[in-house]
Amino acid sequence: MSTNLEEQAADTMMCCASCGTAEGDGIKLKTCTACKSVRYCSIKCQKEHRSQHKRACKKRAAELHDEILFKQPEGSHEGD
Repeated sequence: MSTNLEEQAADTMMCCASCGTAEGDGIKLKTCTACKSVRYCSIKCQKEHRSQHKRACKKRAAELHDEILFKQPEGSHEGD
């Protein structure tokens, strides 16, 4: 569970989930494409943090997939 809180803090603070480097001058953080909940400053940091992030990432990615899959379209369903 602490990993999830750690990831939420990293997301809110806009810093690398692995090394803690903040986004700023010349540093653009890249978001995890699967779960979209953590950011990394480099591929090296992403690879180093993978073992800690893997379980939460798979869970969040599945949640995002379900949200998209079961999202009800906006608008009226009153018929033709």
